[in-house]
Amino acid sequence: MNEKEIVIMGIETSCDDTAVAVVSGGQEILSSLISSQADFHQKFGGVVPEIASRRHLEAVNLLVEEALREAGMKLSDLSAVAVTYGPGLVGALLIGVSTAKALSYACGLPLIAVNHIEGHLYANFLAHRDLELPLTALIVSGGHTNLVYIEEHGCFEVLGRTRDDAAGEVFDKIARALDLGYPGGPLIDGLSVGGDSQAIPFPRAFLEEDSLDFSFSGLKSAVLNYINRQKQKNGEIDLKNLSASFQQAVIEVLVEKTIRAAGKKQVKNIALSGGVAANRSLRSSLSRRASAEGYKLYYPPLEFCTDNAAMIASAGHYQYLRKDFADMDLNAVPGLQLSTISDNM
Repeated sequence: MNEKEIVIMGIETSCDDTAVAVVSGGQEILSSLISSQADFHQKFGGVVPEIASRRHLEAVNLLVEEALREAGMKLSDLSAVAVTYGPGLVGALLIGVSTAKALSYACGLPLIAVNHIEGHLYANFLAHRDLELPLTALIVSGGHTNLVYIEEHGCFEVLGRTRDDAAGEVFDKIARALDLGYPGGPLIDGLSVGGDSQAIPFPRAFLEEDSLDFSFSGLKSAVLNYINRQKQKNGEIDLKNLSASFQQAVIEVLVEKTIRAAGKKQVKNIALSGGVAANRSLRSSLSRRASAEGYKLYYPPLEFCTDNAAMIASAGHYQYLRKDFADMDLNAVPGLQLSTISDNM
C-alpha cells in the first residue's frame, strides 16, 4: 500500500475534550473534530472525572459519524483505528479505548494504541511537512513536561521529565489560587502582557548541573506563599506583575533545558508541543534563543497544541508502518509514562 493511501482514524478522550479525526498519510487532515467540555468544568476550577466520562460517552459516537462524513469516507475505507490509551483520567480513557476496540472488531481494522504524550509530538508533523529527524522535542502540557530525543520514528530517548508538578499543572494551580478561572495557562499568559517579569524574584530550579529534569513544586510554593503573605497583610497583588514574574520563572527553565538538550544531542531541529506550547511568551523566548544558537524551532498552530485526535492519528500512522498493533485486551493505563524506545532493543 502506498503510504499516502494509509488512512487512520484517531480517537482522543484522555481528559475533558472528546476528539475524533481522520488523517491520510500521517499528515493530510481529512477531518478533525473536538467537543470541548471546558464550560462544564469551569465552575469547579478543574476537570471533574465523572462529568468528563459522561460527556465523552455522549459525544464520541456522534463525532465518529461526523468525522467520517466530513472526510467523505466509510468505516471500510479506513486502514486502522488509533486511540489514546494513557496517560489520563481512567474513566475518560476507557470511553475512547472501548469505542476504538468496538470499531476495530466490528470492521476488522487493526487497532493502534498511542501514548498521549507521544501523540503531542506528532502535532508537529501535521503542521510541518518539511520536519526532519533527528530532533529534540519539548513536550509540555498540563500533566507532563518531557524532553525527548527522536532519532527516527519509533526510536526515541527520554532526556528529562518533571520530578513533581508539570508546568501546565502549576499554571492551573496558581490561577486557581488567584481565582482567575480554568484553564489557567491562557489566563496567566494574557495577564502577563504589560506586566514586569522581573518585579518579583521567584526561584528557578535547574537541579543538578547536568540534569535535564524539571521541578516546579518549589516555584509553585514560592508563588502561593507570596499570595498568602500579601493577603494576610491586606497588601495589593498586582496580577500583571505576578503573572509575568511567575511565567518568566517557568519559561527560563524550559528554554534553558531545551537548548542544553539540543546541544547534547547535536541536532539542528527542535520541536515544541503540548498545551503549554500555545503560550506566546514560551514560543517567542524559545524562538529567539533557538535562532541565536543556530537551531530551527518548530511548533504547531494553536488548535493542535491542545488535545486533539489528528495528532493521535498521525502518531498511529507511523506505528502502522511498523505494524505496531494492539490486541483486543488493550486497556486504559492512566499512569502511563513516556519511556525510552529503540527499535534495536
